[in-house]
Amino acid sequence: MADTSVPAGLELDPEDPRPPSEQLRHRVQQGRTDGTLPPGTRLPPVRRLAEALGLAAGTVAKAYRELEAAGVIETRGRQGSFVRAADRTEDLAVQAARRYATEVAGLGLSAEHALELVTAQLRRPR
Repeated sequence: MADTSVPAGLELDPEDPRPPSEQLRHRVQQGRTDGTLPPGTRLPPVRRLAEALGLAAGTVAKAYRELEAAGVIETRGRQGSFVRAADRTEDLAVQAARRYATEVAGLGLSAEHALELVTAQLRRPR
């Protein structure tokens, strides 16, 4: 059975007069700003989120398209849609962190050890 829970911060307010797609766009933007949806967060697939929110898939797809056009999220094909950083520098750092995480996971290092290694490198004098 598919998970139909709504991720924290993406719940819609039935009393809000704005259309659901606008509410969803606002929630994602707000989550990026307040940290509840940090850069790199994978958003639920369109159909799953639509089912969880009780919306048509087209409504969620519209919100995702508009968020992508605004640079708030990025879609990576079959990998899904992800929250982007608020600025280019942070976005590049998130991409570098993602590559590092993939590399160290492939080496079999624990997350704790990988964090120790990167922390040591960041503290080195330049």
